[in-house]
Amino acid sequence: MKNILILFILIIAFACGTQKPIQQKEVTQETTEEDTVTYELIVLDSGFETWYVTNSKPSWYHSQDYYENWNQQYVNAWNHQSIWKRNSQLLEGQINYDAQTDYGLEINHKLFYYFQYVEKELGIPIIANGPNAI
Repeated sequence: MKNILILFILIIAFACGTQKPIQQKEVTQETTEEDTVTYELIVLDSGFETWYVTNSKPSWYHSQDYYENWNQQYVNAWNHQSIWKRNSQLLEGQINYDAQTDYGLEINHKLFYYFQYVEKELGIPIIANGPNAI
């Protein structure tokens, strides 16, 4: 108990002895904070990640424009099929993919290969005469 009391007194003495006079200073801080949005593609099919790692080419193999163009075609075909109930048991729900949004190379690459996975591994045709990515 005596050690704690001595330590407490030393802390108070140190704090009182080291105070400097407060100087008034105008501080201007310019911050430019931009809202940044990050996107993540989550695929619930348990076999996709393993297939993706073993079958996809590096993301830089094609340009982002290449992936975006194919993804837009795939999304349109997917959404059309899900509306008109073709393969509706397998293609549930719409995909909200905005061609005007920059999702980045990695997301577009992974989405592109998800469509490849659905067509080649699951055997569900989405686009006739699609790319020969694999």
